[in-house]
Order: sequence, then C-alpha cells, then structure tokens
Amino acid sequence: MMTCMEDLKDLLPVEAVRLDVRAADWREAIGAAGRLMVETGATTDEYTREMVANVEENGPYIVIAPGVAFAHSRPSPAVLTTGMSWVRLAEPVEFGHESNDPVTLVVALAAKDSAAHTSAMASLARLLGDPDTASALAAAPTPEALHAVLTGDGAEASEPSAEPEPSAASKPFAAPEPSAASGPRAASLHKILTVCGNGVGTSLFLKNTLEQVLDRWGWSRFVTVEATDTISAKGKASEAVALLTSREIARTLGDVGRPVKVVQDFTSTAEVDAVLRDTYDV
Repeated sequence: MMTCMEDLKDLLPVEAVRLDVRAADWREAIGAAGRLMVETGATTDEYTREMVANVEENGPYIVIAPGVAFAHSRPSPAVLTTGMSWVRLAEPVEFGHESNDPVTLVVALAAKDSAAHTSAMASLARLLGDPDTASALAAAPTPEALHAVLTGDGAEASEPSAEPEPSAASKPFAAPEPSAASGPRAASLHKILTVCGNGVGTSLFLKNTLEQVLDRWGWSRFVTVEATDTISAKGKASEAVALLTSREIARTLGDVGRPVKVVQDFTSTAEVDAVLRDTYDV
C-alpha cells in the first residue's frame, strides 16, 4: 500500500466518519462535517463558518464530482491541526452546482498550510476516481468498514482497480518529439495552473488528475502542474499555457490572458484527457 494512504489515515480518523447523516440543505451538510473536525480536535467552530462563507463567496465549486462536495477554506487561526472529516448523507442535498448536484458525500478538509496534506489529497482523488472503490465506500455499512476501504486496512480494503484500456480514438500519446508542433517542445517546460478559491483543496484534486493524464501520455517531463488560488492565479497566468478550474472559479477569474478551461468532474481522467487534448490541439 502506498505511503500516502498512511497520510490519509492520519488525517481522517474513524471518529471523523459519519454515515446516513440528515441535512436539510448544503449549509447543514457542511455544518455536520465541520462539527466532526471540531470533535476530533482539528478546528474550532469558526472554521465551519469559514467553510460556509467560502461557498457563499465563490459559489458551489467545491462540488468536485457528481455527488461529491469537498468543503474547505483557507488556512486560518481556526485550524488547530490539519485534519479531515467524512459525511455520507442520508438524503441527497442540492448545493447549486450545474452538473454535479445533488450531493450525497461531503468530505471536509482543514489545512494548517498548503503543503502538509498534498499526498493525502492525491490518494483521496485516486480513490474517489476509481469506480470499484467509490462503490465500496458508498456501500460500507459502518464508519469502521468505510475507513478500512478508504485507508487500505483489513478485509474490506482493496487496491483501486486497473483502468480500462483506452480505445483507439483515445489512446494516450507517446512523449512528444521536439518537432511536434502541437505539443510542448522537448527543450521547453510548460506550466498548467489548476485553480480553486483557496489553493489548498479542490485545485489539488484537479492537479492530481491532470498529472495522472500527463504520466499516461509521457508528458510529465515537459509539463508541470501547480495548484493555486484565484488571486495568485491572476498573477501567475502569464507563466502558464492554460488554467484548469471549475465553471464558478472561471467566472471569478475572468480574462487572464491565457485559456481558462472548465472541468466538471475533477476526479475524471477521461474529461481531463479531453481538456488537455483541446489545450494542445492533439
């Protein structure tokens, strides 16, 4: 099992997992996730209010995939230690997202800084993007069973399933040649920004998915990916060939002088593959 699983296990104790939670609306759903982080000593109540305010200010961009919301806010004094919580809802809740509503799962993150939780986010993104693991998480009957699937412990756990072979139309490209007009030249290093409201949560999910696609293509040597927030992205846009983000954050960014590409499902390698092909016209 990968060491990042250990990081995920450390950040998400079984005491921070609740199943079949009832919530009248998205604020109550985030509130339930926030209370678990308070109870496990990760945050104060103020951080829950900050997570709600983040959605009020930036919109429902935290709904990163169909049925999945990733609640978070910026690092703040309300974060006592980096931690997470997991709330599976009894009934779906509308967050106002155009394509990924309604939400049945709220994962919350409280980060002390922008780097301490990156490997755990990469692990979580891969798990949620794997259909077999996602099904096992949705069907887990107890917090203990769900935690075992999530962290790779016990009989309930399994490795994420291998991805299916791509079709001829979507077969990954080999590493680009220096003469390839459509891809990055071998002598250069391109940058793509993944952007969210705070730069510590959903942008890391998208960064991990994009890096999976780049690895598959053999382009990781030529393209770097940086997760960042909306304010920093506007200053860094000139360094990038493109910015990948949600529809809500794309509206906030406006015209930054570089292509801004919208991704609906941050865990979908197929969708990110298509966006990357459009970016490089391949």
